[in-house]
Amino acid sequence: VIAATSLKVFEMLSSTTALRDKLEENTVFFRSQLREAGFDVKEGVHPIVPIMLGEAKLAVGMANDLLDEGIPALAVDRAALDFGMPLGPLALADSVGLDICLAVARRLGTGLTAPEQPPERLTRLVAEGRLGRKSGHGFYRYRKGRAVPAHLPRRYRPPPDLAERMIFRLLNEAVACLREGVVEDPDLLDAGVVFGTGFAPFRGGPMHMIEQGGWTQMQARLSTLERSHGDHFRADSGWQGMARA
Repeated sequence: VIAATSLKVFEMLSSTTALRDKLEENTVFFRSQLREAGFDVKEGVHPIVPIMLGEAKLAVGMANDLLDEGIPALAVDRAALDFGMPLGPLALADSVGLDICLAVARRLGTGLTAPEQPPERLTRLVAEGRLGRKSGHGFYRYRKGRAVPAHLPRRYRPPPDLAERMIFRLLNEAVACLREGVVEDPDLLDAGVVFGTGFAPFRGGPMHMIEQGGWTQMQARLSTLERSHGDHFRADSGWQGMARA
């Protein structure tokens, strides 16, 4: 259900004429899911929709950054699966269509805590006609709609912080959403990200994960990642307010 829902929302961005109808359609679905979970959700376009789109765009952008460092696509996706995601970000991007992912990146990249342009690799693949599963080649190769098995080099060892580098940028954006008032309730934010992006359900959502790890300790880890890997990991100002709460 989570993967199918994410695909539907990505697809809505491929047609500007159908954008409003698709947005309302998916919002109705998310509202129903949240109500079943016990949340009081009002009518209208709900804040979880931009949260879900932003987090999905962020995941693809993060994965492309890792590829640019020479980390194999399969290693990136395995790290996400090991964390508990239902599908790796690159396999998901191939399933959705890289042209649609590029449209998401162009629309939403400037709104992130660390604004960014669409990944050059993604732009190049789309220009080359490598659109993912539907074209037979994207980040992976496909034959008759099925992925051709990929393998890691025999002695390859992924960086020990690979999963953290994907997840902590997402946590940082979740904190920013809460600070900006995109959504007022941390539990509602968690439900939106779990239902909308497939965030590992057993971890309870990004805000729950931060609470479990401790705000101070999690922010300290984010700062360590910033020193090692750059401004993408610069902590949003919302961390300070939450740590004092």
